[in-house]
Amino acid sequence: MKYFSLLFIGLMLSCQGQQPKAKTKSTVKTTQKVQKMKTLYDYTFNDINDDVFHMADLKGKKVIILNTASKCGYTKQYDALEKIYQQYKDEGLVVIGFPSDNFGGQEFDNNEEIAQFCKVNFGVTFPLMEKSDVIGKNQNPIFQFLTQKALNGQLSTEVKWNFTKFLINEDGTLAASYPSAVEPDAKEIIDWINK
Repeated sequence: MKYFSLLFIGLMLSCQGQQPKAKTKSTVKTTQKVQKMKTLYDYTFNDINDDVFHMADLKGKKVIILNTASKCGYTKQYDALEKIYQQYKDEGLVVIGFPSDNFGGQEFDNNEEIAQFCKVNFGVTFPLMEKSDVIGKNQNPIFQFLTQKALNGQLSTEVKWNFTKFLINEDGTLAASYPSAVEPDAKEIIDWINK
């Protein structure tokens, strides 16, 4: 019995001086969860009529998303947007406008005015979302996805003015973005639609 007591005391004393092993970088990496890159389909948003719009319903379609404003020099682009939407919607193209007042106060105050303006002046039939911020601390989550590489896995970019265009592939991933001055029916956009 003395022998076992001495052995137990010896083991206890030898263990007290040992420090726990520090985690190595490889151990830390293997224990962290691998975050799956997001796609457009991970988001929902309210449309201009205050109905929930599920982006997952767009699976298998090419999507052009842009921030819009009713009183901007680029507002005339609604014509070309509606034209390409009508021309390619049966082939799986969807155009989605996100009205915003972030640049020069060039959007109406409420969704009803925006919807009426777009329908009466440009015959817009493609989906419009509710008015929201596309930049700044209140940036809507879809534009966070579109502008941050950490979320979209492709590129980080800025929305610098109204009618910035984002092209989304059929798998919900970001393909490219184009600034306001690039017309919706520009060759590079039409080539992407037809690809």
